[in-house]
Amino acid sequence: MNPQEVLALCRERDVKAVDFRFMDFPGLWQHFTIPVCRLSEDVFEEGLGFDGSSIRGWQAINESDMLVVPVPDTAFIDPFTELTTLNLICNIQDPITREDYSRDPRNVARKSVNYLKSTGIADTAYFGPEAEFFIFDDIRFDQSANAGFYYIDSVEGEWNRGKDTRAAGEGPNLGHKLRHKEGYFPVPPADQLMDIRNEMMQTMGMCGLDVECQHHEVGTAGQSEIDLRFNDMVTIADHLLMFKYIVKNVARKHHKTATFMPKPIFGDNGSGMHTHFSFWKDGNPLFAGSGYAGLSEMALHAIGGVLRHAPALLAFTNPTTNSYKRLVPGYEAPVNLAYSQRNRSAACRIPMYSPSPKAKRVEFRCPDPSCNPYLAFAAIMMAAIDGIQNKIGPGDPLDKDIYDLPPEEARTIAKAPGTLDEALDALQTDHDFLLRGDVFTQDVIDTWIAYKRTYEADAMRLRPHPYEFCLYYDI
Repeated sequence: MNPQEVLALCRERDVKAVDFRFMDFPGLWQHFTIPVCRLSEDVFEEGLGFDGSSIRGWQAINESDMLVVPVPDTAFIDPFTELTTLNLICNIQDPITREDYSRDPRNVARKSVNYLKSTGIADTAYFGPEAEFFIFDDIRFDQSANAGFYYIDSVEGEWNRGKDTRAAGEGPNLGHKLRHKEGYFPVPPADQLMDIRNEMMQTMGMCGLDVECQHHEVGTAGQSEIDLRFNDMVTIADHLLMFKYIVKNVARKHHKTATFMPKPIFGDNGSGMHTHFSFWKDGNPLFAGSGYAGLSEMALHAIGGVLRHAPALLAFTNPTTNSYKRLVPGYEAPVNLAYSQRNRSAACRIPMYSPSPKAKRVEFRCPDPSCNPYLAFAAIMMAAIDGIQNKIGPGDPLDKDIYDLPPEEARTIAKAPGTLDEALDALQTDHDFLLRGDVFTQDVIDTWIAYKRTYEADAMRLRPHPYEFCLYYDI
């Protein structure tokens, strides 16, 4: 779609407002809106000015003037606004130099794609994320100097089996609560969110997203998954932001709340975002070959690069303190820095559903949906490129049941970082591969580490935890 076609769409759909979307540094969509009469072809070239001083992780107030430059082929009609609104995803530029802003996450992703092409390795990187999330009926939380708590509720939650719902004015308790870790694929009435997920899926289709399937996930209390078909890296990152927007707003429409927080419930599965990727050139897949699991030498070296740099990658793919409540050895998450064709406890898996060369890909299983997809996908791709360029071998595959290994053998398998601090430490010492082609600048790396340490890791470390009172109040 070009600017003329966007303007024609506005006339055809009687659009009244135009919303400009862009990404802050940590990974939340931001926006502002103009009347449709202010949208012209010139806006797609010249952009519109705004104050970026309050955007998290961006410039100080003395350098805060920014431009949003809308990308015409990202246009979609907002399915939730009362006034007919066209949404446009934007790039961010410096108004004086007209250079793309280095801390704009979408710019980092675009630069990584250009770098891939410049290497001659491939001309396209396809990514396919599988984002999991929870749909709750109620969420309350707070933290102050003298108190801290959270409370989650869900009509599906196992803890509600004995609830007297009549006394609460909610009608009879009809049972069919999902036991912990038994939420994978049961039909209604146990799966009580079928209609909501169908509406999410339908809304995504209306907005131009290519949905493959939807289903209940393993966890009790509304854990869900909707899978998008793979696409080129920048497009799929755009689509993932649309995906989150749709999930949250359809849930809200039904007086429910959706979260992509990696580990909201103790004792049950967290929400991951298994990320599939492959490289192509001239329309041909490059990861299919005659090696292990039908992989090419290039694919094996790409895995080697991802595994080599995985501790640093997790600072972007698992960027919250809560991420590491999911990444715990011996539980559901893949913390073993190894690869396998079928073993889901390995960080890199090679799906074997189809023998087609076009389906040959690598699945990086560590990431979770709290990440900024532009930065996370770009980092994964840069690690894979480094593996290919330097012919980094991935070692032997992990085709054993990790839980049955003797302790001395299990200890030899490298593990993912156990905390956000560990991942940030790894990024601090291992980021040269991200700087190539000026994809991630040193400023971006330093700002990311400083932001995450100050506002998340340190902020969490300084506060008492409610469970500490259970452990230590009577000490």
